[in-house]
Amino acid sequence: MALASIDKVVLGCVAFGIFWVLAVFPSVPFMPVGRTAGSLLGAMLMVLFRVITPEEAYAAVDLPILGLLFGTMVVSIFLERADMFKYLGSALAWRSRGSKDLLFRVCLVSAVASALFTNDTCCVVLTEFILKLARQNNLPPQPFLLALASSSNIGSAATPIGNPQNLVIAVQSGITFGQFLLGVFPAMIVGVITNTCILLCYFWKYLSVPVKDQEGGNAAGPEVVADDEVTSHRFTPARMSHASSVNGVDADCVSEPIRRSDSLNRADTLSLRSRSYNSEGDIQVAIRSMRASSMSQEMVEVSTVCDRRDDGVGPRKITRTTSHQRSVIIEDAPEADASDGEKGKDGDVAEEKRWKVLVWKSAVYLTTLGMLVALLMGLNMSWCAITAALVLLALDFTDAQACLEKVSYSLLIFFCGMFITVDGFNKTGIPNALWELVEPYSRINSAKGSALLAVVILVLSNVASNVPTVLLLGSRVAASAAAISPASEKKAWLILAWVSTVAGNLTLLGSAANLIVCEQARRVQFFGYNLTFWSHLRFGVPSTIIVTAIGLLIVVSY
Repeated sequence: MALASIDKVVLGCVAFGIFWVLAVFPSVPFMPVGRTAGSLLGAMLMVLFRVITPEEAYAAVDLPILGLLFGTMVVSIFLERADMFKYLGSALAWRSRGSKDLLFRVCLVSAVASALFTNDTCCVVLTEFILKLARQNNLPPQPFLLALASSSNIGSAATPIGNPQNLVIAVQSGITFGQFLLGVFPAMIVGVITNTCILLCYFWKYLSVPVKDQEGGNAAGPEVVADDEVTSHRFTPARMSHASSVNGVDADCVSEPIRRSDSLNRADTLSLRSRSYNSEGDIQVAIRSMRASSMSQEMVEVSTVCDRRDDGVGPRKITRTTSHQRSVIIEDAPEADASDGEKGKDGDVAEEKRWKVLVWKSAVYLTTLGMLVALLMGLNMSWCAITAALVLLALDFTDAQACLEKVSYSLLIFFCGMFITVDGFNKTGIPNALWELVEPYSRINSAKGSALLAVVILVLSNVASNVPTVLLLGSRVAASAAAISPASEKKAWLILAWVSTVAGNLTLLGSAANLIVCEQARRVQFFGYNLTFWSHLRFGVPSTIIVTAIGLLIVVSY
């Protein structure tokens, strides 16, 4: 494909450059509008500058990818409601045999979970739990946060539903779920083990010495989190806000956690203001929900006392809180002389509710298992995910609005804008001209060619992000490999999937999962932790190079 006219090339580069800046640096001072608005702005400029026509822009939006992404989001929401991630968290803490055993479990659980439920979802729901678990065992948070982020990225490479770029590759290449799994899963297993060994070697000293000894023997260290607080942690989906700074002053992996001075009431008020509700009733429900959440976080002691007053009020259950230094009456305690019939009736109702919850959870797990079986059978991935999502919505027997509100529509819109922007940039002819310079030396029928292709993907994934890299290189890499053999074409797609995914571990900005872990850890109240850019880079560079190289050898030999 020859270069387009000069004006289209220049204007197309301007539009793509604006999209790239806002996608990689969403909080730039001159236009802090974020990634979603940045992708829409790039798409709009491609049309306004007449690089592509409106009809071509609509045609550039890949509906199968959006359908697959939407379906997996809804399934992940229901799995979270069914306490799947709570059970995964319990598996981390169950009979742990020390810090190194805990680190291995974090790597293994996060890798498997991200392969099935996407790496972003895994990082959202497990970050706070892992912080609490590290604090409960008096361990430095940094090794476990790096284990979560890096293992989630590596594990997500194993399946087409593990991350967005794999969704794109699976739809564009036509590779079935089973073929994808067989091609990348061995590399994922070896990559996770290798990454775990690198983590153990890098943090061996810090995992072998108690935190108080690392901090100079200060016995007055931070208070340890109780066991029941760790096991009763409630996972809730959260939307990631863009980090205002990731290049701040580096902190050692045993630095003191960030202290939060804002009160819970102020946090609840800000949370209420940041959300929109359709009616006054919704607002009241939200207020009651936040009050209950706030009380559950503050509760440290519950005791029943007898409040003998002149008006004859019976015993009341009193909750004492530490943050407000006051007692809150939760509910009237039942009278001691309550009838046995009423007690039996309440017990029957509770038992019925328990069975209903158990049946509903079983339905969620079976539906998810059915979706995975359908994917392994080679059925259409987009419609499998959408069908599973609709079945779960129907089995819920409630208004679907509350569940659908948790879907990240901003991510879907970001993909729409990105499809249009990348398609416009392709029509300028610049990507094709650059690829023609590299293509003769990056054919996968030789070891040098595979290595050069991996380097190109690795660098471009960290410069332009992994999903745009797949959109720019996918068809070109596949066409180059198809000239060798049909089997080489499939292998080229799998190489692209592996390298573009593991490339996210190179820097903190390399993948959204890294930013989610960083931001979630920083925002956790009372025991937050600041994972800095440089602390991630020191581990990310050697880990990414070694894991990518080992996995590349396995994928190429497939």
